[in-house]
Amino acid sequence: MQRRRVISAIGQGAGLSLLGGLGAVARAQPAGVKDNVIVLGQSAAFSGPAQQLGLQYHLGAMACFEAVNAKGGVHGRKIELRRLDDGYDPQRCEANTRQLLQENVFALFGYVGTPTTQVALPLATQAKVPLFAPLTGAESLRNPFDRHVVHIRASYNDETAAIVRQLTSVGIRRIAVFHQDDGYGQAGLAGVQAALKTLDLTPVSVGVVARNSTEVAAALKTILASRPEAIVQIGAYQACAVFVRQARRAGYTGNFYNVSFVGTQALLDELGAEAKGVAVSQVMPYPYSATTPIAAEYQAALKDKRGVVPNYSGMEGFVAAKLFTEVLRRAGRGLNRDSFLAALDGLQKLDLGGFVLEFGPGQRVGSRFVELTLLTADGRVRR
Repeated sequence: MQRRRVISAIGQGAGLSLLGGLGAVARAQPAGVKDNVIVLGQSAAFSGPAQQLGLQYHLGAMACFEAVNAKGGVHGRKIELRRLDDGYDPQRCEANTRQLLQENVFALFGYVGTPTTQVALPLATQAKVPLFAPLTGAESLRNPFDRHVVHIRASYNDETAAIVRQLTSVGIRRIAVFHQDDGYGQAGLAGVQAALKTLDLTPVSVGVVARNSTEVAAALKTILASRPEAIVQIGAYQACAVFVRQARRAGYTGNFYNVSFVGTQALLDELGAEAKGVAVSQVMPYPYSATTPIAAEYQAALKDKRGVVPNYSGMEGFVAAKLFTEVLRRAGRGLNRDSFLAALDGLQKLDLGGFVLEFGPGQRVGSRFVELTLLTADGRVRR
């Protein structure tokens, strides 16, 4: 099957330097807010082995923001999303975050990955800048509570619990874990271990792969030696695809389960016909058909985007941008970061069109929705 690659035509953007009296006026305005624009900053993987996650999330968000801007923006202000490439590398992400904060962006938006978001979080907290809708389900980014950090997706604990429930409900008990050797992989492993512990079980084996690597031979040998009935994968799409392919060629016939961060469409494209029987847990509405109003809106927003196809990562970006826009509307014309967070506190339940999010003064995790999907040999994602 021919692979579909998403290419972003959105530039990284450049900061504006205002001198003299103009600089004094700019400093008097709330950070990132001008008379006709609200500036956001995003650091994500736009190159390297995880690039499809960053590109697809960004394109989904931009599809929403561009539609809003075409109608005049929010309270007369258009939304600008500046992006910087971190290649899914924490050190680059930290440098990018410092740069965006120095540029006085209104909020950090749509970071991708646990290890990258982990280095951004203390910087955002110290600066009291919202860190909005990172693509990660790690518990370490949710606890302890931080009012500046806003999550729209279920956690990896929620996802792995759903996977373990599904496996054990059909009598599968020998479960192995293949995970990325960093904060993301450790978070997923901990989720599987916690879910198994409630059943007096433990993983039969654990194999690891380095972040941004596809060297899986050692992990494969360790895991196959334990004769698992199913393997839960906590990694990015390239390493997981290589592991599945090599395991199948070694004669493994058991089941593979992935959490949502793997990048469903990217994994499907990598595996081709070998995707048959690979399961992925999802935390966003099904994006491939207009079964919900939010999915129909997302698809309509992509109609004129040549080469961009609906996918779960793009849907997550679209949902994040739609929520952000709604909070801006409720915050009013006199926007600043405090009024933005106050508007989020008052949001309570919000139905975005078949996908309900709930926030409040002590709640910054909007959803615990999880469902399992199955990849097919002919390139589809079945619910």
